[in-house]
Amino acid sequence: MAKIIESIKDSYNEMVHKVTWPKYSELQNSSILVLVASLIFALLIWVIDLGFQNGIDWFYNTQF
Repeated sequence: MAKIIESIKDSYNEMVHKVTWPKYSELQNSSILVLVASLIFALLIWVIDLGFQNGIDWFYNTQF
């Protein structure tokens, strides 16, 4: 039990004294960047999926 308490104390000490926390403006900028990158990635995946869907539909609906 002593090791668990020591580990929790060490973790708390590191979070309070050794971690460099970003400023609020930096956090906002990073969040916006992640949001925009996620939207671009989602749109790219959607376009690729749409292309595959149209290709499969064309392939199966073509009469040979």
